[in-house]
Amino acid sequence: MHTVHINNSRAYDVLIGPGLLSRVGEFMREAIPPCRAAIISDSTVDALYGDEVESSLRTAGYAPLRCTFPAGEQNKRLDTLGEILEFLAENHMTRTDVIVALGGGVTGDMAGFAAAVYVRGIRFVQVPTTLLAAVDASVGGKTAVDLKAGKNLAGAFHQPSLVVTDTDVLRQLPQALLSDGAAEMIKHGVLADPELFDALCRPDWTERLDELVARNVAIKRDVVNADEFETGLRQQLNLGHTFGHAIEKCSDFALSHGQGVAIGMVIAAGAADQTEICRKIIAACRSCGLPVKSPYSAEELARAALSDKKRKGDRITLVLPETIGKCRLEKIDVAGLEDAFRRGIAMAEALA
Repeated sequence: MHTVHINNSRAYDVLIGPGLLSRVGEFMREAIPPCRAAIISDSTVDALYGDEVESSLRTAGYAPLRCTFPAGEQNKRLDTLGEILEFLAENHMTRTDVIVALGGGVTGDMAGFAAAVYVRGIRFVQVPTTLLAAVDASVGGKTAVDLKAGKNLAGAFHQPSLVVTDTDVLRQLPQALLSDGAAEMIKHGVLADPELFDALCRPDWTERLDELVARNVAIKRDVVNADEFETGLRQQLNLGHTFGHAIEKCSDFALSHGQGVAIGMVIAAGAADQTEICRKIIAACRSCGLPVKSPYSAEELARAALSDKKRKGDRITLVLPETIGKCRLEKIDVAGLEDAFRRGIAMAEALA
């Protein structure tokens, strides 16, 4: 088992290894004394793993409850959040209790946001069941729901008390969900780790899953420890996201987050006029089964990106790669977004 310790406004461990799901309650006891525990999950994950996690918590002395919502990004919204909060209140959950977020990024984001605002803050534990959530969404304390105007526009920073990732669960994922997670792993490689990037270009990368998940979590840990509330360095973790979120929005979320980020990274490299880096990102994405071309025009995407949460007034910060392993932040006027999209799309079309 790999353990990555995170030390910011709340210190916690990220546990990564096979067979951990049935031991969630055991690990939680080391961080949180037995209490009432609300397991929040979507309908798909609850059917797969809800009973196992509930049994683990009960065996460890917790009093578990289960709250389930319909699966899908389209349900990551304020009315679903309201239903979760009503469930917590109806069951008389208090600040001495805990929420267990069992699922992918949608569940982690919503359960974490509920934990941030219910009774002005309640503890929560992340149990990610997708690769994308394991390497990204479950770590760092960002929580949110979507609004009609765009992704993650309502949220809060709220750190978990523990993260437990069972890599046996990840190995059972369909290829599409493994690819989604690979997009965030490629991103971390472009940001900080050429060796990680090279590993993801090899067809056998899933055979090193435990090690690679731990390396990704450590990269994110280092960035979050340096800039917990995203005032500087942490903005680099948005590589591909301004472009990618616009693609997701234009597709009405038919394209997944990982697919959007993959295309977004290619566009970012193209917008930075980095031909060789763009070529390498295209190769890595294709190796992991990810798309690299935008199905939407620069005009459509720029319009969608105007509601991006990273916008500040008439300026927005783009994350642009300089080499594999190093990126820079560049502030531009929002009026220049369409041109950035156009340059990136043109290079992707030329190289892909």
